[in-house]
Amino acid sequence: MTGAILLAGGRASRVGGSDKTLFALAGTTLLQRAVDAVAGADPITVVGDPVPGIAGVAWTREDPPFGGPAAAVVAALATWSDDPEWTYLLACDLPEAVAAASRLADARPLLPRETDGVCLSAADSRPQWLIGLYRTAALRRGADALPNKGQDASMRALLDDAAIAVIAAPDPETQDVDTWEDLSEARARLEETR
Repeated sequence: MTGAILLAGGRASRVGGSDKTLFALAGTTLLQRAVDAVAGADPITVVGDPVPGIAGVAWTREDPPFGGPAAAVVAALATWSDDPEWTYLLACDLPEAVAAASRLADARPLLPRETDGVCLSAADSRPQWLIGLYRTAALRRGADALPNKGQDASMRALLDDAAIAVIAAPDPETQDVDTWEDLSEARARLEETR
């Protein structure tokens, strides 16, 4: 069984505080793209403010809000009573969330038994922790070790003791939307592929 934690509660300061998850690309929002990417997962928990029209998900929020992605993971896990073996962890500002999640799912059966998860890497080879598929037990261990419910902790700290495989992915699968320019480029890229 596989669950999912979708992170949708950032400040979006580089786009003037606009809710990036509601940006439309090729007829759907970034948030809906993330939900579609993990279709079939159970549970699916979105950490952010509830959005009408998004079906099949539970909503929660880190307390206090804007505590960072590690705090968001801690908050989501706190709502689960029956853990799935694996958990997708995806930021909700990924135009290619479906392709990224598919790559992660394809990689999972190839992982060595002792591996705690897999995440994608961008062209610069840096792990993209928020595009990953992790053993839920590893996420729980990391979450339990963080002080202050993960407030202002890094994802690196949360995953510090986990054995994570990092696999290269095409640039579009790891490019998120942080700026208005990113949004324009993503829209143009998706139009080209339609």
